[in-house]
Amino acid sequence: MMVSCCGLITSQKEPVPLKSVEVELEVKDHVATVVSTLNYHNQEDKPLEAVFVFPLPGDAAVCHFSATVGQTEIVAEVKEKQRAREEYDDALSSGQQAFLLEESEQSPDVFSLSVGSLPPGESASIRLEYVTELAVQADEGLRFLLPAVLNPRYQPQGSVGSEGSNVQVTSVPASLVPYTLSFSARVSSPRPVSKVESSSPLDPLQYLNTEQTQATVKLAAGHKFDRDVELLIYYKDAHQPSAVVEAGQASSQPGSLMGDSVVMLSLYPEFPQAVMSSVASSGEFVFLLDRSGSMHGERIKNARDTLLLLLKSLPLGCYFNIYSFGSSFEHIFPKSEDYNQKTMEEALKKVEEMEANLGGTEILEPLKHIYRQPSIPNQPRQLFVFTDGEVGNTKEVINLVKQNSASHRCFSFGIGEGASSALINGLAKEGGGHAQFITGADRMQPKVMQSLRFALQPSVGDVSVKWDLPSGVSVTALSPPIAALFQGQRSLVYAQFTGQSSEASEGCVTVAYSLAGHPSQTQLHFSLKPAEDSGLTVHRLAARTVIRSLEMQVREPGGQEDAGGKKKVVELSVQSGVSSVFTAFIAVNKSNSEAIQGPLLRRTIPTPMMMACMAPMAFCSMRMPVMSCDMAQLPQMSPMIGLAFGQTSCSMDMMDQSDTLESCRPKQPPRDPLLQLVSLQKASGCWLLDPHLAAVLGKTSEEVEKPKPASVKQDVWATILALIWLHGFKMDAQEEWELLAMKAVSWLRAQKASLVTECVEAGNALLGCNVQKDAVGL
Repeated sequence: MMVSCCGLITSQKEPVPLKSVEVELEVKDHVATVVSTLNYHNQEDKPLEAVFVFPLPGDAAVCHFSATVGQTEIVAEVKEKQRAREEYDDALSSGQQAFLLEESEQSPDVFSLSVGSLPPGESASIRLEYVTELAVQADEGLRFLLPAVLNPRYQPQGSVGSEGSNVQVTSVPASLVPYTLSFSARVSSPRPVSKVESSSPLDPLQYLNTEQTQATVKLAAGHKFDRDVELLIYYKDAHQPSAVVEAGQASSQPGSLMGDSVVMLSLYPEFPQAVMSSVASSGEFVFLLDRSGSMHGERIKNARDTLLLLLKSLPLGCYFNIYSFGSSFEHIFPKSEDYNQKTMEEALKKVEEMEANLGGTEILEPLKHIYRQPSIPNQPRQLFVFTDGEVGNTKEVINLVKQNSASHRCFSFGIGEGASSALINGLAKEGGGHAQFITGADRMQPKVMQSLRFALQPSVGDVSVKWDLPSGVSVTALSPPIAALFQGQRSLVYAQFTGQSSEASEGCVTVAYSLAGHPSQTQLHFSLKPAEDSGLTVHRLAARTVIRSLEMQVREPGGQEDAGGKKKVVELSVQSGVSSVFTAFIAVNKSNSEAIQGPLLRRTIPTPMMMACMAPMAFCSMRMPVMSCDMAQLPQMSPMIGLAFGQTSCSMDMMDQSDTLESCRPKQPPRDPLLQLVSLQKASGCWLLDPHLAAVLGKTSEEVEKPKPASVKQDVWATILALIWLHGFKMDAQEEWELLAMKAVSWLRAQKASLVTECVEAGNALLGCNVQKDAVGL
C-alpha cells in the first residue's frame, strides 16, 4: 500500500528539527549505562510536533526520560500507556508542551519519541537513559551496540498490526542524515582493560590510572550517525564468577523489589575436560536460512559457505535438514534424514543453488512446520536460525520458540546492520541456545562454528539454584529458571534479599546441574555488604527481567490479555521507573499554556537504514503528517518512499523483490582454498586422493601420489595430507575447521592406519611444512 508522504521532505532544503545526538556510555565490568541527549530546534515559523522512531537494544531497561526547554527541565513519569497518550494529547490541545516516549507493541527494541508543540525558534533537549548487560562474544570480548539502523520490519500477511504501531517509513540518502553524533565511553572493571575495538573510527584509548582498570574512549569527530556503532571491550583475565549486591532505595517500601537489596550473579561454568572432549555423535540438526531479498549479495554467499562448513562438520550418526524461508518456505528433505555421504551431497548441491529470492521475511510458518515434525528418539533437536532479523511479529515468534523449548535448543545468528537484537537474543534465550551477531566485515564462519561446538556439547539438564544465607535474610528469585548452560559462557541470575542479619555478612549460592548424566555444580561465596555507588543499576536490570517475564506470560495463548498480569507489569514498571510494553514516559511542561495559533505541523526525523541489497540509505519513520503532498513532487528521492512499518506485507515487497537483481549476478569468483579443501571432504571425515585435492594443495596428481609410502591406502594418505595442510597453512582459521579435522582424525584411528609417522614426515616434505604428528591429533 503506497501512502502519500510529507512532513520532513517538503523540499531537500527544509530544516529538520533534530540537530544532534550526544551519547555517553559508562561500562562497569559487564553492565552498561547509556545516556543519550537529543537536541531539537524548530527553525520554522509555526509550532511543530516532531516524531522520532528509533531502535534500542532489545534487552535495555529504559529508566529515565527528561526534557529541557529554555531554562526549564521537566522529568517524565512512567504511566499506563493509554493514560500517558491521553495526557499527551490533552496537553497539546491546551497549548502545553509535552513529550511522550513509548515502546512498540510488536518489538521491545523499537521506541517512538513524540516532541509536542515546539514553538517557532524554540529549542528542546531530550535526555534518555537506559541500562543493559553486555553480551560475551566468541573471543571473550564484551559487545556494546548503539543501534542507528532501524530496518522496516516485515509484517506477515494477515497479521494485525497493533494500535499505534503503524509507523510510516520514508527514505533519504545516508549522506543527508541531517544530525550528527558525538559518542564517548568510560570503562571500569576490577581487572585491567586490555583493549577497546570498534567498527567505527575511534580516538586512542586513554587510561585513567596506572592499574589500567579505568579508561575512556571517544568516537572520532565527524561521525554521521548512519550506521550502528559497535564497541568490543576486552579485559585481562576476563569472566570470573562474581556477585554484586546493591542496596535498596531508601524511599521505597521494604519488602518491595526497589526497597530491598538485589543481587546480580555472573556465573561462568567450567565443565570437566573429560566431558568436553567427548563430542556428541547424535542429534537432529535443523538449519533455517533467511532467503528474503534483503539477504542479497555477500550475505547469502556467506550463508552458503557457512552451511558447507556446518554440513562437513556434522558427526556421522546424526540427522539433519535445511529449511529456507522468505514469503514462503522450502525444505531440502520432507523430514530430517540420516547424515551420510549421499544425503550430504544432495543437500550441498541444493545449498549451492540457494539465492536471496524468496520475497519477504515470514519466519513464523517454517518454525511451526519444524515444531510439528515428530522428534527422533535419542536425537536431541538443535535448531540454527540465520536471519537479518527484520520481522514485525517479534514477540509472536519468540513465544512460539518458548512454547517448544522443552523439545529443542535454538541457536540464532543476526546478520548485518539492523538485525533485531530483540528477535536474535529472544530466540536463543527462550530456546536455551546461544545468540551471535555478524556485522560489518565479521566472518560468519567462526561464530557459527562456535555455536555448533556448543550444540555438540553434552546438554545440561536439571539446573537448580540453592541459596545459603544467614538467618533473618530470605531470598526471592527474580530471573526465570536457567534453561541452558554452556562451557565458559556467562549465566546471569537476579534475586531479591528481604530482611537483615545481625551477625553473618556472607552468603553462598550453588548452581547444581546434570551434565551428560553426571551431577555437577558451580559454587560462589559472596559478601552481603552492598557495593558502593552502584546507584540502582542492578535493581533496574532485575525489574526489566521480571517485567519481560510477566509480559511473556500475559501474551501467552489462552492468557491473551491477562488483566492481572498486565496490572502487575504496570505496577512494577511505575514503581521501578523502567518502561514496559504497557507503560510510557510522559512529561508535560505546564508553565507555557498559551493557546496554539494555527495548525500544528508534524515533522518526522529520519532514522538511518542499511540494506544488503542496495547502497546504504537513511530512513525516517513517521506518523502521518497533518498536511499531505504529492509523491510526484519528490523526484530526487529513492523509490523506497512509503515503505510502511507494521503495515501489510505488500509494503515490503519492493525491498524483497531483489531476486531480479540476483538473476543477473556475475558468476561465482574462484572459491577460497580452505573452502575448496572442505568441499572435498567426505561425510565419514576422509579425503580421496584425486586431481581436485592435488590442485588445492598446489601440486600435480603425480607429485602428490609419488611420496606415498607403498603399503598405505590412498584415502589415508590423502586425509593426512589435508590435515597437514590445514595445520600448516590455515591455523588462523582453526575454529572454522577444527570439528571437521577431529572427524578426520577419528576416521584415521578407526582405519588403524600403519606408518602414520612416515606419512606425516613425507607429507611435511611434500608441502614444505613442519607439522608435528601430535599437533594433528594422531
